[in-house]
This record gives sequence, structure tokens and C-alpha cells, in this order.
Amino acid sequence: MKKEKQNNPQRFRDRYHKYRIEIRHITVIALVLIVFQFIVLFMNQNSLRKVFVKSQQWYQQDAAERIANLTTTSIEMLLESKGSKAKLSDSEERKIIQDFNIIFSQQLLDKNVQSVSILIPHGNTIIAIDDGKQLYDYLFGETKRIQSSDSIHAEAIRLFQSVQDTLRKIEQTYTIVEREQIFHVFIPFVPRGEFVGAVYMKTIPDLTFLTEEMSKNYSQTALVYSALIIVGLLAMFYISTRTLAERNEVQRLLFEEQKLHLAEQINHQKEMLFTKRIYHTHHKAEKIVGFIKEDLRSLTTENIGIIKNRIGKYASFIARVIYDMKWYDPPIQTIRSPLFRTNVNEGIQFIVENIFQRVSDNRPTTKFELQLDPMMPEVAINEYVIWEVLEPIIQNSVDHAGVENKVVTIKTEYNPTLRQSMITIADNGKGIRPDLLESDGSGIKKIFQEQVTSGTIPGKEHSGYGCYIAYELATQRFGWKIDAENLPTGGCKFIFIAPH
Repeated sequence: MKKEKQNNPQRFRDRYHKYRIEIRHITVIALVLIVFQFIVLFMNQNSLRKVFVKSQQWYQQDAAERIANLTTTSIEMLLESKGSKAKLSDSEERKIIQDFNIIFSQQLLDKNVQSVSILIPHGNTIIAIDDGKQLYDYLFGETKRIQSSDSIHAEAIRLFQSVQDTLRKIEQTYTIVEREQIFHVFIPFVPRGEFVGAVYMKTIPDLTFLTEEMSKNYSQTALVYSALIIVGLLAMFYISTRTLAERNEVQRLLFEEQKLHLAEQINHQKEMLFTKRIYHTHHKAEKIVGFIKEDLRSLTTENIGIIKNRIGKYASFIARVIYDMKWYDPPIQTIRSPLFRTNVNEGIQFIVENIFQRVSDNRPTTKFELQLDPMMPEVAINEYVIWEVLEPIIQNSVDHAGVENKVVTIKTEYNPTLRQSMITIADNGKGIRPDLLESDGSGIKKIFQEQVTSGTIPGKEHSGYGCYIAYELATQRFGWKIDAENLPTGGCKFIFIAPH
């Protein structure tokens, strides 16, 4: 249980380190949050503005109706105090007219009220009364002396005509709203309980200052809130930047260390390849020295030309082996250069006749068939390095064929259309194990990998390096392609493709 508790923090840290937040992630998060904040701010302002407008409209309509009701009530109560049959003196008449004028003028003192009048149907027309004298004449029997100012109240008369029947029927306040700011209020005018018309009032209440102030305060609050969020994001961005900078510095130092380690590893691999190549070829040189000694013992005046030429090539091969011992990474111009004009056919023929066919233990059981294309062009590669590539592959067919009568076929062919040469080394043996023809993750077949051999023969200490060295030299130094496959009739073949 204690071990599990101790492992939990480490497991959490391991999971946390899997998800690294880069500067671009912080930037994207900051931009998204800022954009979302402004979107929310815009939506809230629109919603708040709609609420303000609806509330303002309701309040304005209610205020306009209250003023109109108060005006109507004042006129009706004034009329209730005077009977229709009462005979009024001149002073009382002037007093009533003055009261009517006060009622009309008092409402117009309000800056929101634009027009006040009483609309009364009179025959086929509608009379608009906005003066105390006119109202007194109409109510107390002097109708013939009413002079209506229809031109001033034409809009009110037009609207009253459209709502007259509705007002007569419901006898309730009726309001027409124009462009959400202008209110036309009609209050049924019912003096002494009889419907005679309507009190009309046009109001344009202005509450924009209240809406703007509330919106301004809300905007200031939202901006302060947004500023705090932005400051917080900037602080996060700064902290993250410093943290990422430190992490990047650590990663840079780690990368430098890994680079040095990788360089050391590459140098070590090159040294190992150099050591293995020299270790693999030194016994070939020993065998060549034995051939030289044998040729010197058999030297006569008749064969001196042939032996001289052969010993010269043997000596050049040994010189190449000694040159390779100087460094593990020889200059490329010592391997491939336009100065080299190597005849591949002659090189193959010399290797077969003067190396493989001189080995006494192979001659009775191994037969070589050469099918050399005379059109094969020369290659710009050192002849004795080509020996180092072809000799291990031929030796592989001789050593691992696994049959008594071995036949090794070496074929060269030039394709002028593709401008490439092909060298094929085939045998009639048991072939290569299928698992060795499988490719690894880098596309290299296992037969060409280090310390991989197609057979185990006692006394062959250097098995597993021949195909590997041939592959490394051919692909990395020559620029050739090499492949291996089994033949349908038995045996296997190695194919070299050299571009020109």
C-alpha cells in the first residue's frame, strides 16, 4: 500500500508532463476568452437595451395615460359642480372658462405633452376643442358659436375617426403608439354619464438620458470586468512565457547533450564498422599473401608475364587494405572518383579465377559460371573496393549453399535505356531463410544487418559481417542498390544495381 501511495504522485507527474502547454496554446486561449467576453458583453448590452426600451415604453405609456386621465377627470368634476340648467352670472361664466383654460394650459406646460384637445362628433364632422371658451359654448348650449381649429388637430381627428366606435363600445382608455416614442392617448369624455367624445393627448416622453446612464454604467462595469480578465490572462501569459523559456533552455541544453552523445555514438559505430571491416578482410589479405608466395615459388621464364600481372593486382589489393587501416572514415574521393575507370567484368573474372578457384578445398565441389555482358561500361569506383563488396557475397554463396555440387552464377547486364548496370550473383543451394528476407522498420532486410548469417559453419569466425559490410559499402559509398531474394528453382541471388 505504501508503494502504491508513493507511486501515485509520480504517476500524476508523468501524466502531467505528457501534455505540454506551448506559448501558442496560451495565446489561443487568451484570444478565445477575450472574443467570448466581448460577445457576451455585446449580447448583454442588447438584452439590457431591450429591457430598458420595453420598461421605458411601458412607463411612458402609463405616464401619458395618467396625465390624460387626470385631465379628463378634472374637466368632468368641474362640470359635475355646475348643473346644465343652472343660470350662470357673467362672473361665474368667466370663472368656468378660466378654469377650462387652466386645465388645457396646465398640461401643455409638461415638456412631454405636445397637444391636448377634446374631440367631439358634431353632425358629420368631428370638432377639436382646445380652448375654454369653445368648451363652455359647447357644454352650455352655445354650439353655433364653436370655431374648431381643425387644421391644427387634423392628425388627432384622423386617429379619432379610426377608434371612435371602439371607444364608444369599451369606454376605456385607448392608446396608439407611433415609432415606440409617440403616444396618442384617447380617454372617453363622459360628462354627466353620457359619452360625447374623447379627450385626446399627444405625448412624447423622453427617458433616453435614463437608458443611456444605465447602459453607460453597465458598460463601465463590463469593461472593468473584461480588463481584469485581460490583465489576468496577460499575467498568465507572462508566467507561462517565463516558464516555457526556462523549459526551452533546459531542452536546448538537453538537445546539445544528446547531440554530443549522438555524435559520439556515430563515431563509435564508424569505428566499430572500421574495426569489423578490417578484421573481416585481414584474413583475405593473409590468403592473398599466400597466393603471392605460391606464385613466386612457381615463377619461370615462361609464366613471368602472367604472374607479374597477377602479383601486381594482389599487391594493389593488400595496399588498399593497408590504406583502409589508416582511418575508419576514408575520403570519398579515394573510393569514388572520375579518375577511376574500373572494368567490372575483368574484376569479376580475376576474383573468380585467381582467388576462389585457387582455394583447394572449394574447387572439387564449386563450379563458377560467368555470364558477362561485353557492353558493361566502366565505373568510376576503385577496383579494389569493388573487390571488398563482391568477394563477401560470392563467399556467402560458396559457404552457405548447403549442397554438394555448388554452381555459382555471376551475371552482368547493362540497360542503356535506364542507364544502369546490374550484377547478379546466384547459386543453386538451399536459399536464404525466409525470416532473413524480412525488412525492419527502416526497410533494410535482415540478411544485410550486423551479425546476421544465413548459416553456421565451424571455423568461420567472421560470419555475419560479409553481407553487412557489402551493403554498407555499396549503398553508402558507391550509391548502388543491393537486394537479395530466393529463386523459384532453389538457391538465392544477390542483385547489385549501379546507375551511370
